Amino acid sequence: MREHTPYTYVTVSLRPESTPHVGVSFHTSGLKVRAGLLLSSPRPYLELCSYEANVHVSTTGAGPVTDADLAVAREIFTAAARYLAECEQLHAEQPAQDASEPAA
Repeated sequence: MREHTPYTYVTVSLRPESTPHVGVSFHTSGLKVRAGLLLSSPRPYLELCSYEANVHVSTTGAGPVTDADLAVAREIFTAAARYLAECEQLHAEQPAQDASEPAA
């Protein structure tokens, strides 16, 4: 069986007269996910962190929650629920020895 080594992949694209683009791909069970409320200026946040990279999500302009912020939060929730369902289904279909291997 092929060993799957965890990794985080980060790319930065800088082109003249274009908006910079940063891409972050987490491929690790060492990912930490947190959410909460910043008390200094009350607003929610979502954070995904590995040893190599952090991604933080919060309200538009770090301001009060807008209708657009609510829409984004709902999209994140829906996508996370689908990701969980897909993981659970694929995990259940794996042969017993693969499914029982400890996460790296």
